[in-house]
Amino acid sequence: MPQNNSSQFVMDVIEVEMFLNAPPQGFSVAHCAGCRIVKWDQESSCVFIDEFQSSKGKVMFCNSPGRKVTVRTLGEYTDLRRRLTSRRIYILVSACTHTTTKFKDNKSINGPALGYYVVVINGNHPMIRWETERGLDMTISSVAGESYTVDVDFSTALQGWVGENFQIVVDGEKVKPSWRDMHFTIKYRSDALFDFPHWFGFSKRQFKISYHGR
Repeated sequence: MPQNNSSQFVMDVIEVEMFLNAPPQGFSVAHCAGCRIVKWDQESSCVFIDEFQSSKGKVMFCNSPGRKVTVRTLGEYTDLRRRLTSRRIYILVSACTHTTTKFKDNKSINGPALGYYVVVINGNHPMIRWETERGLDMTISSVAGESYTVDVDFSTALQGWVGENFQIVVDGEKVKPSWRDMHFTIKYRSDALFDFPHWFGFSKRQFKISYHGR
């Protein structure tokens, strides 16, 4: 994976054990009582990875808010927005088999997980930054006095980056994966007493980051 901070770097997909065995710049891995503890530079990265169980034991990312990050003031939201559009974003995703079923209008659904990967997105890349800022502007029009839950989805960007012919090797066979969990959630919690949109579920929003071309 590229180690410089060039805005030309867009995205990368790293198998989780490869990531832990040879962590990128700004990350370190320590072993403690059967658990691997990952420390990372909070000045250059945004990590949205919950504690998880790998094939070799538990993995914990120190100081990671997990897949859901909560902000309670305009200042906290502004700081999060700045970090998302200036740093590299790390998300743990699942590569799954791709199956269909007749019980859901013949739509494709995700099968069992084939493996786990860390996806790295350069939030400072001009296109990613523009899409993130536009998405936040559309879904959080005003944070004053209102609560929001916003799902930020990178699945379209990942598929556009890897292309249609991307495959992984499973038990000696090449498999085209379907990606799961390519998102994180921003929760803005207001102290307003009469936050009716939040009470009635109207404040749940989502936007997708898209990127086409490598």
